[in-house]
Amino acid sequence: MTYAVATAPDPLDGVFAADWLTKQVLPAVEYVVPGVIPEGLTILVAPPKIGKSWMVLGLGVAAATGDLAFGSIPVDARPVLYLALEDGARRLQSRLRTIGVTAGPRGLFFMTEVPAGPLATIATFLDRNAEHKPLVILDTLGKVRGTYGGNDAYGNDYSQMSQLKDLVDRHPGSSLIVVHHTNKGEKSDFLDSVSGTQGLAGAADSILLIQRDRQTESSTLHVTSRDAKEGQYSLHLSDGVWKLDGSSLREASEALRIRSATEGVGDDMAELVKVVSRYPEGMKPKDVASLLHWEDGKTRLYLRRACESGRIANPKRGLYAPVTTETTVTIPFGTPDESITSYESYTPEREAS
Repeated sequence: MTYAVATAPDPLDGVFAADWLTKQVLPAVEYVVPGVIPEGLTILVAPPKIGKSWMVLGLGVAAATGDLAFGSIPVDARPVLYLALEDGARRLQSRLRTIGVTAGPRGLFFMTEVPAGPLATIATFLDRNAEHKPLVILDTLGKVRGTYGGNDAYGNDYSQMSQLKDLVDRHPGSSLIVVHHTNKGEKSDFLDSVSGTQGLAGAADSILLIQRDRQTESSTLHVTSRDAKEGQYSLHLSDGVWKLDGSSLREASEALRIRSATEGVGDDMAELVKVVSRYPEGMKPKDVASLLHWEDGKTRLYLRRACESGRIANPKRGLYAPVTTETTVTIPFGTPDESITSYESYTPEREAS
């Protein structure tokens, strides 16, 4: 009788050469929402009671029907499993009716409990719908995360999120959106707003953050991703429905830039900033005065004050323009905006290109 002797695998098994890689034709990144949510693991974070669950419910309906996300962005239809672990059937029915859904959609499924556990539940849905690029929504992470009293909190957080990421990575084109809450207090970097250690954000493919004053409907959606580059967009929540401020990501970026530039100012200053914002190539004082029907002295005074407060720019003597940077956001082939800029970087040259 002979016995096979097990040998250790070569440490370089699986290596591939750059020469081989550059010749391959690889599939394009799949998007749940073009320019915003690509395939893989996405974390959606916001403070409590801001409207996270309304947002993912609307996204789930749009994805299941192949309708418009955020009221403006066409999306492909796919099977959707919404793990609404903080809700019951009655509340979900009420919310669907609030956003105008009274029948179906057939491709949207709910669970309010996961007796088999979140990993097994998510894995099974992805396995059974793998050919249709499924979407799973986990609302919320806190309902399945548990507590940790060890010394390596970062490692624990990263490990938990990596298990979720591994599930979607097994099925290219599939997506998992995990709803989570923010840390208390203001953060200079919005990634630091994700509650827990940086291990949570570090394991994710994309991070979405909603910022909204509770007294207003206007909000800001911050996006950073390995595939959908950083962008910031103005949107609003009304009667449970989240919509972009505009008909595209470009318009929502511009709306946010104008909103930021006119925040906390009087009507005259706000009107001047809005007028200048419509002319990225720049305007002369006489042109501003003509459009606003102002006297020259008032126009020059407001232009100077707007420049001093950073609401508009003065790129050269006698010329006023919107504040811009070079930050660029790219969205995938085939979407309405082939290349867009963040709310700080709109220029007509880029639009034309």
